[in-house]
Parts: sequence; C-alpha cells; structure tokens
Amino acid sequence: MHVLINQRPYDLPEGASLADAVQVLQPQGPYAAAVNLRFVPRAEHAQTPLHEGDHIEIIVPVTGG
Repeated sequence: MHVLINQRPYDLPEGASLADAVQVLQPQGPYAAAVNLRFVPRAEHAQTPLHEGDHIEIIVPVTGG
C-alpha cells in the first residue's frame, strides 16, 4: 500500500500498522506520531492500522538555541 511518511512516498505491506511506519524512519529519542493529522499515543501504534493513501507524520523535537 502507498502511504506518505513525513510527506515522502513509501510502500508498506497490506495490514501494516503505525508501528511499522515508525520503524521505517527509526527515529532516535522521543517522537510523536500522527495519522491523517490525528495524534496517536505510542501505546496505540501497533493497534493503529494504516490504509492506502494515509498521511503519517513522525515528529522529533529539535533542541538548541
């Protein structure tokens, strides 16, 4: 299935979950994830199914000054 992760196209297998999409990017440290602009708590990533055309955002905080 075709999805967008951080505005870039990816192909994931049918039945993929948000946890699978996060694994593609392997974010380091804390992060937040959303599917179609809806925040999904980390405890729900494995139970959140993805569908063709979903937009996934994985946001990693940036620090500095």
